[in-house]
Amino acid sequence: MATRKDTAAFILEQLGHADRFSVRPMFGEFALYADGKVVGLICDDQLFVKITPESRALQDRCEEGSPFPGAKAYLLVPEDLIAGDAALPTLLLRMAAALPFPKPKRSRAKR
Repeated sequence: MATRKDTAAFILEQLGHADRFSVRPMFGEFALYADGKVVGLICDDQLFVKITPESRALQDRCEEGSPFPGAKAYLLVPEDLIAGDAALPTLLLRMAAALPFPKPKRSRAKR
């Protein structure tokens, strides 16, 4: 089931900091970026956050789940935590600070 655009917009609105958070479509779902780094996925109208040492603070309030078959485990963030926890954006920004930037893609050689 594909994620609705209004779900992604709702999550971005709840996070605030429009200059630091963004989403990009990905196969009918969305990747959630903080400061240009992927910190989570929005799949099936649910927010999944990467499991990192920084995100372990959410572990007691979130269950582990897989955003799609074959994916590694993520933390499934419940809607009440998205809408009601002012600390969530700060935690996601701390995660982004700890994550490495993605490796630049190599350009294809001309034949």
